[in-house]
Amino acid sequence: MVNSSSVYELIQECLANNRTAQRQLFEIYAPKMIIVCRRYVRLDTEAEDVMQEAFVKIFRNLKSFNFEGSFEGWVRKIMINTSLKYISKKHFQNESTTLSEVNEESVEPEILYKLNEEDIMDLIRSLPDGYRHVFNMYIIEGYSHKEIASMLGIEESTSRSQLVKARRILQDKIINLQKIAI
Repeated sequence: MVNSSSVYELIQECLANNRTAQRQLFEIYAPKMIIVCRRYVRLDTEAEDVMQEAFVKIFRNLKSFNFEGSFEGWVRKIMINTSLKYISKKHFQNESTTLSEVNEESVEPEILYKLNEEDIMDLIRSLPDGYRHVFNMYIIEGYSHKEIASMLGIEESTSRSQLVKARRILQDKIINLQKIAI
């Protein structure tokens, strides 16, 4: 465990572009943060890429850390936001065909790229509980319908149905955002 005064000193060294300090900061936080990234990104290699991208953001924005809260909490938030942005881009690219099959009205790709992590999380949070739980577990956490059914005490078919309905609701909300943006 690193105490707050040594974190402060390490951050100051990083701000002075001390590469050794940057490496130390990375080595201190990377083991915990890869776990955070893996919660959101299924493949280990992709999670590592996301973590690397997040650390680049951390070092670029280190001067904006105001020392009011936990540095680890600040780092974790950047990791989560970077992970969510990654999965939203990847998921919406991979699922565009499936979403189009759910609703005949299609989502313009431009609107998806205009959504930030907070917008996407707000859309997901607006889902009814059951749909939101299945959506998060399947899409974000990477569980299978069989695992979801076991954990939530529902049938696999219910898990599948709730995922389809969650996607439909999200697509409708995105289409509404698209109409508002026009």
